[in-house]
Amino acid sequence: MCRLPVSLVTAASAFIVGFTPGLALSAELAVSAAASLTAALTEAAAAFEKANAGTDVKTNFAGSPTLVQQILEGAPVDVFASADEPNMQKLVDAGKVTGKPAVFARNRLEIIVEKGNPKKIASLADLAKPGMVVALCGPTVPAGRYAREAFSKAGVAVPKSSEELDVKGVVAKVILGEVDAGVVYVTDVHAASDEAEGVAIPEASNVIGSYPIAVLKDAPNRAAADLFVKTVLGAEGRSILERYGFLAP
Repeated sequence: MCRLPVSLVTAASAFIVGFTPGLALSAELAVSAAASLTAALTEAAAAFEKANAGTDVKTNFAGSPTLVQQILEGAPVDVFASADEPNMQKLVDAGKVTGKPAVFARNRLEIIVEKGNPKKIASLADLAKPGMVVALCGPTVPAGRYAREAFSKAGVAVPKSSEELDVKGVVAKVILGEVDAGVVYVTDVHAASDEAEGVAIPEASNVIGSYPIAVLKDAPNRAAADLFVKTVLGAEGRSILERYGFLAP
């Protein structure tokens, strides 16, 4: 285990907002985060490394349930960022989290379609029409659960669909032309904007998801983990998240 000087722990505790350069952290930091955070947290990790010489942030992106299972099975993870609070709560209940998880972002749903929207999809109801091929995340994945809630709110039967492990699987199927449409987050459509486009879901039918982040109790590099979380919660972290379409917490 990498032991950091007490002075660095104090500096990490004093960190409130933004990226604080010049802290001589020397650690490999393992961050597991929901797949929908891939673009935003990759940029945040790079900025963190630049501001804190000697740090090496290793990111692992997947569906929140998959990451929770990895952690419960003993994966050496310092920081976990979930796409919903129930999956984070599983780790809290298992005694795997230190402190109280903090919600750092929110996200809303959007229909993702091929570039040019060849099927002229305009609403969730269109996805339930005969002949439509649809991809959704599985019901235990936050985006999949939210999508099913959105169909219910819209009064539309959930269409027969694939059950992907994470939002990246849904996006990939749409881009490759394997399906006509899927339901993911606005941020996923934003990240795929060169290869796909989005169809807005009205507020009355939409579902807003909250993203909590926490340091794990057995974090190998606690001081660096604390600092990374405070970075994400700070002004610079918020700015990065908003550029990728995330809503403020």
